[in-house]
Amino acid sequence: MDVSKIENLPPPPGIISSIKAGFDVVASHITAILLPLLLNLFMWLGPRLRMDALFDSIKDDVVSLWQTGGIPLEEIQLILEWYDRTIPNVNLFWFLRTLPIGISSLLLPKGTLDTPLGDPAIWQVGAPGLFGWTFLLTFLGWVGGALYYRSVAWVVLTDKAQVAGVFSAILQSILISFLSNFLMMALLFPVMFLLFLTAQFSVFLTNLFVLFLCLAAMWIIVPIFFWPLGVFMKKQNVFTSMLSSIQLTRFTLPTSSLFVLAVFLLAYGLNFLWRIPSENSWMALVGILGHSFVTTALLAASFIYYRDMSVWLQIVLERLRPNGMVKQA
Repeated sequence: MDVSKIENLPPPPGIISSIKAGFDVVASHITAILLPLLLNLFMWLGPRLRMDALFDSIKDDVVSLWQTGGIPLEEIQLILEWYDRTIPNVNLFWFLRTLPIGISSLLLPKGTLDTPLGDPAIWQVGAPGLFGWTFLLTFLGWVGGALYYRSVAWVVLTDKAQVAGVFSAILQSILISFLSNFLMMALLFPVMFLLFLTAQFSVFLTNLFVLFLCLAAMWIIVPIFFWPLGVFMKKQNVFTSMLSSIQLTRFTLPTSSLFVLAVFLLAYGLNFLWRIPSENSWMALVGILGHSFVTTALLAASFIYYRDMSVWLQIVLERLRPNGMVKQA
């Protein structure tokens, strides 16, 4: 074994340096925040698409059905109270924020109707339009997310020829979004079933199972987090990008997990700061600007980390392969 090759390996990309580079890139190309800024402004000042009128039209029939089924009046009252607190505050335009690829949005979930411009317009959907609106908004979220990710990849990469084309980016983004959501749903049902079973036997077993899920989740969350990036930075298709993400996670899981955790904590923690101003105050615009800038900078940092870590991993594998120390997947 050639020990000198191990000692001379370059250091892996740093988490802090990648995040700093992301902020620097976006600060130099401030137009990259345009799409999340526009979406946040629309969610703040635009109309609300609600479905409480639809639920109100069937409420009496549903309550009668519950009473016939023998559900206690107290439970029905609790359900109706939850409905009165929740459903009128649901804005179906939230479907524009899709995962894992989508335009970042603050969502402003306080539920108040008033804005600095007065009460926004309220659009109600009926039963026939509910599914149509859901599909349309989700599709627009996928398309918008593809354009957003591509625009950030464009400012990160110096070689613009490596950036995916618009049509390819949209197509691959839709495939990734569909497959990743299908995968998460397929995993959710057996996990919830096992969680229900353990809860029947012991609280200790339930807590132990939840701890195991938290540890195992990193093997799923981290590859999904990096899955779309190969599409935009390397012109990969959905399956090649998935394999690249799995390989990256396999060899760099501790560092990559910390990077994903740092990005999540920064984005989630600062959202509390951005939501301090009231929705009916123009100071909310400061929060929207801050959110749009920070989330775009964190996305740019993710592209930079993925690019640099992929290069570093390739160098390491090339140096170690002749010694038979590692076999590339």
